[in-house]
Amino acid sequence: MNTVNLPLNNEDILKFHIGDVIYLSGKIITGRDEVYHKVVEEGIMPPVDLRGMAIYHAGPIVKTTGKNHELVSIGPTTSMRMEKWAADFIKKTGVKVMIGKGGMGEKTTSACRELGAIHCVYPGGCAVLGASQIESIENCYWEEFGMAECLWVMKTDVFGPLIVSIDAHGGNLFAENALVYAERKGRD
Repeated sequence: MNTVNLPLNNEDILKFHIGDVIYLSGKIITGRDEVYHKVVEEGIMPPVDLRGMAIYHAGPIVKTTGKNHELVSIGPTTSMRMEKWAADFIKKTGVKVMIGKGGMGEKTTSACRELGAIHCVYPGGCAVLGASQIESIENCYWEEFGMAECLWVMKTDVFGPLIVSIDAHGGNLFAENALVYAERKGRD
């Protein structure tokens, strides 16, 4: 098992290639549309330092009792929804790993190559497994966005499997596979 400790630097990121299967250890922060919009469009930096960290495009289900948070489920959401903000988000925050469902486009691929970041796919349908891999919820920010959209700071020893779908070398697994499939379809 290829377990990677967060935070990561540019040298660490260059070790990964599309198709690699990795597991993360450390803090994982959730964030999606509202978080990306607030950082990129409104210029408001998150209250948690994302440099070298992983952001998980997910809408977790969390049971809250007083100040205690218990994670029930944490499945990935479609990363392509963040495509219009991802390049600027990486640049502004220094995040090194984005995690979600499905691929991302050329703008994100270019930003990952230029800024030293990767995108990984977490298997859809594994939300309960994902919750079982999170040891604790350490904090919550921007609660006004609601449970699914706010920033949850979570601790894990082993989170995955994650498939590297965009690497810092310019590779995009989904784009490359689309070309292969189109070529095969043209031969039929």
